[in-house]
Order: sequence, then structure tokens, then C-alpha cells
Amino acid sequence: MKIDLQITPTRLLPALYRMWDLSADKILSLQQSWKQAHGTPVFTVQGKYTSRGWTEWTQGFQFGSALLQFDAMGDEQFLNLGREATIRWMASHVSHIGVHDHGFNNVSTYGNLRRLMVEGKIPFNPGEKNFYELALKVSGAIQAARWTKIAGGGGFIYSFNGPHSLFVDTLRSLRSLAVAHQLGHVLMAERDEKVSLLGRLLEHGRATAQFSIFYGCGRDAYDVRGRTAHESIFNVVDGSYRCPSSQQGYSAFTTWTRGLAWALCGFAELLEFLRTIPRLQIDSFAPSAEIRREFLEAAQATADFYIENSSADGIPMWDTGAPNLYHLANYQKRPAQPFNHWEPVDSSAAAIAAQGLIRLGNYMGSTGARAQGKRYRQAGLTVASTLLEKPYLSTSSSHQGLLLHSVYHRPNGWDHQRRGQCVPNGESSMWGDYHLRELALLLLREARGENYLTFFDYE
Repeated sequence: MKIDLQITPTRLLPALYRMWDLSADKILSLQQSWKQAHGTPVFTVQGKYTSRGWTEWTQGFQFGSALLQFDAMGDEQFLNLGREATIRWMASHVSHIGVHDHGFNNVSTYGNLRRLMVEGKIPFNPGEKNFYELALKVSGAIQAARWTKIAGGGGFIYSFNGPHSLFVDTLRSLRSLAVAHQLGHVLMAERDEKVSLLGRLLEHGRATAQFSIFYGCGRDAYDVRGRTAHESIFNVVDGSYRCPSSQQGYSAFTTWTRGLAWALCGFAELLEFLRTIPRLQIDSFAPSAEIRREFLEAAQATADFYIENSSADGIPMWDTGAPNLYHLANYQKRPAQPFNHWEPVDSSAAAIAAQGLIRLGNYMGSTGARAQGKRYRQAGLTVASTLLEKPYLSTSSSHQGLLLHSVYHRPNGWDHQRRGQCVPNGESSMWGDYHLRELALLLLREARGENYLTFFDYE
């Protein structure tokens, strides 16, 4: 990846405003055409959003996108859309005991609504605020209840695959536990045991850092620093770790780049969140300095791997070990080619990773590591600059997606392949669109001198 050291959020303002203009039309287009009976919109086929039953993990991105639109541009029709849809449709996601995606669905909706009220962007209403907070408390506790203990101590929130399965994606869904903890909530267990949501957040984060991230220490023959495993498998009888695996990547021993991006963004965001927690609270579970060191090491390793293995413009291939990449020799030395004949790129991974790089850069810069922090921050801005232009920004009024060239599940063949194309391209996903908007809001707020965007209460 070739990092642009000169780009700033202010320089991106024209592109950001253009994106928000396009975003508004696309949100309204989906709202007008979508029927709830169709299921949750997941990704586009020939420019129209369709559903794909696996788990219901994208509805929060649909309605949350409208709330981000309101935050950015102040048009109240999007506030009303997001608020009314949250009240009408999101309750089942709050009480969903079968998924690891609460941070995606509920913090993107109830969490954004509460944040807008706390920030004074919508009128303060104590009853409405209590409603959002109750949803967030319950969501965080239900997420934390999906718990598998690890041999030697600790544990993890298990994926929808079952108690043996630790997904790297879940790291960013820890948002639900973080918000619920800040609201003073706990998980009540057998015999009225009070289970700390902060404790489970920290233990899951440490398990992900240990088992999902590689550090080049000879763990196996494919141990390359910064590489990630999508899934880690455990023996549920004794809690012992068994092996890496993958659901959406090419193999257990290659790196699915959206999983890499979830880890990068998740660890960077957790480092920001832990600044709001008194040191003694963290120390009651493990030394706070040790936890921060582990999370920072994981964030930096994944950030470095992303930078080293993405194309020159910051866009990654869908998997860094995809079988036909040898046809695209030295693809890291030139801009990505979404219309190539061999393997698809994944712009959604880029949108997630860009935010992680910027947050990591900001965090490190604030701790005194200015040179390293600037490198990561500028890498994130470079990726953002790429995504805000063609061929990634969708400018066609007939296409409901905002971010083009997103990939969902390559091994299962779920992604639409257009006639005349050799690989999937030209389509969008709910998570890709949402995370481009979230990235754009982060940058827009900075350029306009507004409050730094976080999902949690910073003070």
C-alpha cells in the first residue's frame, strides 16, 4: 500500500459531501422498495438489495444508516425513518439469544439514537432515553451470556456455530457489552451471580488476541505476524484450543480480509473505550497495563499486515491466500482491479479497516508514538480517499448500494457475478454501506470541528 502523507479530512470535505448526497437517495430508494416480509436486506443483486438467510445480522445497519445520515446532514426525515424502524422492528434483535451480532444490530440503532440524544443533536426526552438504554442493557447481557470457558481461565462469546467456535468478527460486537457496562448493567446468572460485562469484554478481547491473531512466533507453519484466523475451534469438554478454521475465508491457514478488518477496527476501538474505565476496575480482572499492551500489539500487528498486503490504493483482495492470486503477481504494487479475471476485491473490508487505522493512529499519537500514529492515520485516510471515488462510490441512481465491489461469502458462492465478469464485482452490502457512512461521519465531524465520534460515552 502506498500511503498518502498529505491527505487530511478537510481536503476530503468535497468528496464527503458528495457521498452524503448520494447516500440520502440510496437510503430512500431502499426504504421505498423494501418489504419486511422479504427478510433483512444483506447484499445487492444487479443493484437491488436482496436477503440471504444465515443470521439476521444486518438489519441494524439498514436503519442505523438513516441515523448516521441525519447526524451528518441534519435532515430529520432520516431521523424519523431510523427511529420509527428501530421501535417497530428491532426488539427481536435485542432479545435474540442465537447470534453473536448484538453490537452490530443494536448499537447501530438504539446506540446511535441514545448517542444523538446525549450529544444534544435531538431533543432530550427522559422516557425515550430510558427506552434506548433498557434495550442496550438487555442486548449487552444477552450477548455476554453466550459464554464458553477456556482451559486455564478466561473465555469467549461463542459464535452462532456453537460453543466450540470463536469468531474474530465478534470482537467488534463487544460494543454491546461496553455500552451496557457504562450504563451500570450486569448479567445475572444462576444463584443470582452478578457477572461483569466489562470482565467478559476483557476476557473475550484477550482470547481473540491470543487465538485469532498471529504474531510470527512459530505457532504453526503459517504463523505470519498480523495474519488472522476467522474462526478458532475449542474442545468444549475441557476448554482447550484445537485449531484455526474459517467460514468465509479461503482456508484456515489464509487470511480473510474482512475478518482482519474486524480485528483491526475492534482492537483500536477497544483501546479508546478502555480510556473511559478507571484503572482499578480493569485491574480487578487483570493488570490494565497488560491488557492494553495485548490489545495494542494485536491492533498494530493487524494494521501492519493490512498495509503490507493491500493494493497500492489500500483496497484488499477478499483473502490474502486466495488460490488464483498468483495470476495477479505483485498486486500490492498497483491500484486494485475490481474487474480482474481471477479474484474479487472486498471494499467492505477496506471501509472497516480504514476506520480502524484512523482510530489506531489517533490513539497512538495521543500516547506519544506520533510517527507510528501518523503512519496508521494516513493509511486510513488513504483508504478513505479511494473509497470516496469511483469505481467504489456508487453514483448511479438505479443502484441501491453505496459502496461497490463488496464481497459476502465467496466460498459459498453467494455473491452475484454479473454477465461477462469472471469474479463477483459491482455489488454492495449492508455492512459495507454502513461502515463507509460511519467512516465518513468520523471524518466529517473532524473536518467540521465537531465532537470525536465514539459509540460510547467519552466523558
